[in-house]
Amino acid sequence: MKKYLRQLSTSFLMTFTSVVSLYAQTKTELTNVFLGSSGDHGQLSPAASSPFHQMSIAPQTYPTLHMGYEHLAKEILGFTHNRFEGVGCKGSGGLILVKPFLGHQDDGKPLIKEQEKAGPGYYDIALKGRIKAQFAVHENFGIHQYTFPEGEKGLTLDLAHAFNGAFVSNTYNMGKNGIIKGTVRSKTTCGVGIYSIHYAIAVANNIQWKGAGNLLTLQLDNQTQKVTLRIAFSAVSTDYAEATLKDNSTKTYAHVKAASDHRWETYLSGITVKGDPYREKLFYSLLYRTLQSPYQINESDGRYRGTDGQIHQSKGNRYHGWAIWDNYKTQLPLLELLYPQQYQDIVSSVSDLYRYGKFDFAGQNEPANSVRTEHAAVVLLDASKKGYDIHLSDIRDSLVRDTMRFDFSKPDKYLEAAYDMWAMAGLLPADRKHYLDRASSYTGIWLKEFKDLARPDVDRMSARNMYQGTVRQYRWNVPFDMQGLVNLAGGKEAFTTQLDDFFDHHYFNRANEPDIQSPTSYYASSKPSRYQSLVRELALDTVIQYYFNDNSRGIDPFIDRIYKNQPKAFVRTMDDDAGAMSGWFILTALGLHQPLVGQPIYYVSVPLFPETVIQRGGHKLKIKVLNYNDNNKYVKRILLNGRDINRLWLHHDELRKGGLLEVEASPEASTYGAENIWVSSLKDLD
Repeated sequence: MKKYLRQLSTSFLMTFTSVVSLYAQTKTELTNVFLGSSGDHGQLSPAASSPFHQMSIAPQTYPTLHMGYEHLAKEILGFTHNRFEGVGCKGSGGLILVKPFLGHQDDGKPLIKEQEKAGPGYYDIALKGRIKAQFAVHENFGIHQYTFPEGEKGLTLDLAHAFNGAFVSNTYNMGKNGIIKGTVRSKTTCGVGIYSIHYAIAVANNIQWKGAGNLLTLQLDNQTQKVTLRIAFSAVSTDYAEATLKDNSTKTYAHVKAASDHRWETYLSGITVKGDPYREKLFYSLLYRTLQSPYQINESDGRYRGTDGQIHQSKGNRYHGWAIWDNYKTQLPLLELLYPQQYQDIVSSVSDLYRYGKFDFAGQNEPANSVRTEHAAVVLLDASKKGYDIHLSDIRDSLVRDTMRFDFSKPDKYLEAAYDMWAMAGLLPADRKHYLDRASSYTGIWLKEFKDLARPDVDRMSARNMYQGTVRQYRWNVPFDMQGLVNLAGGKEAFTTQLDDFFDHHYFNRANEPDIQSPTSYYASSKPSRYQSLVRELALDTVIQYYFNDNSRGIDPFIDRIYKNQPKAFVRTMDDDAGAMSGWFILTALGLHQPLVGQPIYYVSVPLFPETVIQRGGHKLKIKVLNYNDNNKYVKRILLNGRDINRLWLHHDELRKGGLLEVEASPEASTYGAENIWVSSLKDLD
């Protein structure tokens, strides 16, 4: 009898385990694509999209926001096909608007949203009048599936639509088979440059569009209840777009949705976290935001367009759509940690900018929508020190020419240009002295503009013509010489007192990037443990924030958590900036931050999950927190593959090899590793 019961118990356990495994949530199911999609709280959208591809399909709502979408809006003007997620200015994208309608013709009135749902790769909406619209995107191909009631109905197609009047031109032709092939040109983010998208559009049954110019109409048969529209993009030519369209001509909405879900699941599975269920969902929803851009711009045969407008050939993939000034300290280092093989292609693409035309913002022949490329040299130095080929011999002269455009005219620009000069010293050892001399000249401007905190304008946004920040916020922006900054501030104790004043009195600007890395400054202070508690506080706890991304210091503060898994996420006016802010959270969750991009060193804090696994190419890095508890926010000890390293930092080579990283946590601050902290210094470039 006992044997029978044991067998029954074992059988039940196996069955229960199988059921649990069967219904365990995938990473895409954990992802909330509506995070940050309401108000000025991230400037994100729930668009159907594919990792690192430009096509994304979502409603154009009224009223609209940067992304063309507002979660609370009920009125829908149609559905557009691209957007640069989370960027500033007034956003950009919103090309090629499709609108379903009932009746003999479009009455010009908005559609009314009744229900919607979305996840990675798809977006579904039910509209008043019994119209249902479903969209899925996989790589450069997208599918629309509309369900109508019986009666007169159709679609309108506006090929001149774009956010904020950014449309430049559109040329197209319509074949006898009903396929529309064309090229639309639009202004980039902030309207500085121009990018092109080559497209091909087809509707099932080869129905012919009617109309003139850029506004076309498709009248459907009264008995038709379902219609499918297919669209393909290319950054190279309309012929490639048409080829992609034909390759997918038999794909259904379900096929495309499943393919996109698989691709998203593969990327999101680069990290596995175990812990609080709510935090897991927040984690994957933010990780999802770091995987939107840059966009792959090459075709399968390796052909791609450079910023010179010409077609070039590559062996690997090529990418474009940059927001480097925003995300070079967070999103790009994160992508390197997770996807090293892909990162080589990303780095090669950054290097290409110096071959074919690099602009701080954008030029007139961008192969994809883009924002800005400042600090690209820093990214290349960082990649080189992590073992990537940056094709230095091919771009050396262009790198040097680019330094002639570095801007030393304003206090904040001076510090940033000095950082770039430091990077050039690392890239070009033969000219190291010249570039280090330029980098070290920051001390004069720092003493003149940033040392004296008694001046009346130190808390005013954009004082002294600085960009989206204050004197207090920019004064920490010398990551390449923290030891020198400590000395300029009056020594370690004075430096610590000033840091405490900065954070204790809420001068930190979490709505933008100028001081995003300033918490790491505590590892150069006499209170390194404050870094460990501070990053956890910023990631998980309620904060007090006075500064906003409209260049204002509010009379009343924002008081809430920064990272919330809801449409009104982030600080008010805080843009996600192409994964910059989401990337900061993910790195904090891992317990790893790079204090100086350009040196392959990572500061360690207590991770936000008891167990994390990073699948880095062929190597697996497991991060485990010993004595895990949300109240245990301080590092007591760090073990790497069972060995106590007696320091609070790791080298990239140690992470690259994988293994087991154990962080023992404690509720009390400790002095562990305090005598052996890596601190940047101009005197120690290597």
